[in-house]
Amino acid sequence: MRTWLRKKVNPIVPLYTLFPAALCVFVNFLAYYGSRTLMKDARHYDLTTVADRFIPFHPGWVIVYLGSFAFWVVGYCMVAKQGKEHWYRFVLTDIMAKIICGICFFILPTTNVRPEITGDGIFERLMIMVYNMDDPTELFPSIHCLESWLCYIGVRGQKKAPEWYRSFACVFAVMVFASTQFTKQHYLVDMAGALLIAEGCWFLAQRTNLYRPLLLAGEWVTHLLFGSEEEGNGK
Repeated sequence: MRTWLRKKVNPIVPLYTLFPAALCVFVNFLAYYGSRTLMKDARHYDLTTVADRFIPFHPGWVIVYLGSFAFWVVGYCMVAKQGKEHWYRFVLTDIMAKIICGICFFILPTTNVRPEITGDGIFERLMIMVYNMDDPTELFPSIHCLESWLCYIGVRGQKKAPEWYRSFACVFAVMVFASTQFTKQHYLVDMAGALLIAEGCWFLAQRTNLYRPLLLAGEWVTHLLFGSEEEGNGK
């Protein structure tokens, strides 16, 4: 199994990124679904503003909204290729941001009022599917926006990432922001909160050595799982 991973997975992403990536997923699910389970009977607040009511509902933007999931996978893989230290600073940013989101979900449970969907086109059907699968809770801050912006700032200014991809990541992240508004999945304050948290956590991770304990733990787990020849690149 170790040999197979080195041959098949390591050329795509360094093996030292696998445990931290799994940790990011775990913290994300804990913050989102943990708070949803514990706060399901709590009072939820609607943070709709006057400005939000002027933003029209456009179900066609559901394509961008759903496309963001693929964007995140590609985005994290791209960040993983930027070097070990950079990767662990990014992972620290992700974990800190998700913990803050989880705290917000507990302190200020939020909800919104979704529009009535008329028509039976493909976009309308997709919107109904999204609404049925995703309850209108845990809105502030928007993890959808947070994840997308992290995928951009993780490659921002990184020369190892192609210039075209860096530009694409920025544009698509902004499009995801727009999609959360036009699909009425989130409101403006949710988007703004996600942006501030992402940038704030990135600032802290870049200017401190808080990532070091995470890196040491990750190296120990990687050695335990994959052996000493992890083939990792970058420091």
